[in-house]
Amino acid sequence: MRFTYRALNGEGSVVTGILDSDNLRTASRRLHRQGLTPVSVMSQTIESVGGKKSRRVRQSDVVMVMQQLTTLLKAGVSLGEAISSLSESTRPHSLQQEIADISARLRRGESFSGALKASKIKLPSYIHHLAEAGELTGNLAQALSDGLAQMEYEQKLASELKSALIYPSILIVSGIAAVMLIFIVVVPKFVPLLAKSQGDIPFLAQAVLGTGQFMNENIVWLSVAGIILSLAAVAAFSKPSVRQQLWDLLLRMPLLGPWLLEADIGRWSAMLATLLDSRIELTRALELAQQGVDGSRLRSNLTQVTRAVRGGDSLAAALQESGAITSTGYGLIRVGERSGELPRMLN
Repeated sequence: MRFTYRALNGEGSVVTGILDSDNLRTASRRLHRQGLTPVSVMSQTIESVGGKKSRRVRQSDVVMVMQQLTTLLKAGVSLGEAISSLSESTRPHSLQQEIADISARLRRGESFSGALKASKIKLPSYIHHLAEAGELTGNLAQALSDGLAQMEYEQKLASELKSALIYPSILIVSGIAAVMLIFIVVVPKFVPLLAKSQGDIPFLAQAVLGTGQFMNENIVWLSVAGIILSLAAVAAFSKPSVRQQLWDLLLRMPLLGPWLLEADIGRWSAMLATLLDSRIELTRALELAQQGVDGSRLRSNLTQVTRAVRGGDSLAAALQESGAITSTGYGLIRVGERSGELPRMLN
C-alpha cells in the first residue's frame, strides 16, 4: 500500500512524502527509523478512491469514535495505544487524519485534552472540560463516558425531532403546492365563464378568481420573487441572532413554550450533573452547563445564578431567587446540597 505522510524532522521542520508499506503501523515505524516524528500518515486508497473526495464527517461518526475510545480505555488499553488503533481504523479520511494528529501530539508529550482541543473534530465544549477533569482525577474513561452519554442523548433528541417533523412537513408542502396549482391552473379557466354570467358574483368568489388570474398572468415574476424570498430566509436563518429570536418567540407561545422551557431546564440540569460528577468546580460547571441552554431569558437567569453562587449563595437559593426553575427543582437541589448527592438530584 502507498501512504502519504507529514512528519517532523530533528530540527522541528515539517516534511511530507510518500512511502510504500504493508500497513499504517509499519509505515509509522519506518518513519521513526528515519528519524522522523509522524504527524499524520494516510493511505492513498482512503484519501482518494477513484478520484472521489472523502465524504464529510457526520456527528454520528464522531460519536462512534468516542464510543470506541471509551470502550478501549475502560478495557484497560493505554490512551496512546487506543488513539493509535483508532487512527488506523477510523473512517472517513478527514476524521482519521485528525485522530492521527492527536496521536502525534500525544507522542510529543501534550495532554490528551489539549490535543483534542487543538484538533478540528467538532465536539461540544463540555467534552474538552470533561477530558481535562478526567486527566486530573485519573478517571478519563469515566469522564469521557459521561460526556458521551450526553452527546448520544442530544443526537437522539435531534434525530427524533427531525423524524417527527418529516410527515407534517410533507403535508404542509403538499398542501401549499396543491393550492398553488389550483390558483394557477384551475381557477383562471373559470374566469371567462363567469364573466359572461349576468348574475352578481360574491366578493369572495371575485377575490379568488382575481387572485388566480393574477398569479396565472405573472407566474414568472412570482416565481422569481419566491426564489428571492427563499434565499433571503435561508440567509437570515443562517445568522445565530435570527435563530435566537425565533426560538425566544416559540418560548413565548402558549402550550409549546412551557414544554420547550422545561426541556431546556432538563438539558441544563443533566449537563450540570455530568460536569459535577466529573469533579468540575461548581461555578465553572454552571458556566459550561449554561452554554447548552437555548432560551435567552433562561440563560440570563442562569447567569445571575452563577454570579450569586460565586458570591456565596447556595445553588438552590440562587435558583429560587432568580426564578429559573420550578419549586420541585428547588427542593431536589436543596436536598442534594445538604446530603452531598447534588449530581444525583440534578439528574
